[in-house]
Amino acid sequence: MLNIGSLVIGVIALVLAVFAFIPLLGWANWVIIPFAVVGLALGVMSDKTSGRNLNIVVIVIGVIRLMLGGGII
Repeated sequence: MLNIGSLVIGVIALVLAVFAFIPLLGWANWVIIPFAVVGLALGVMSDKTSGRNLNIVVIVIGVIRLMLGGGII
């Protein structure tokens, strides 16, 4: 059950992260990354690893996008 919650949060965060790749919307990653961290916490408590791995990917994508945009844009 925790893995399903983690997957749902991860998919929502991934869709929002793709949306945040639009120029001048990179600030949205400041909201998306903590959201994915919550999903990661649920995934860690689960027996399966798919939700955890998805949220790790979303966090890495968000951090890379923030680094490319200088943290703001």
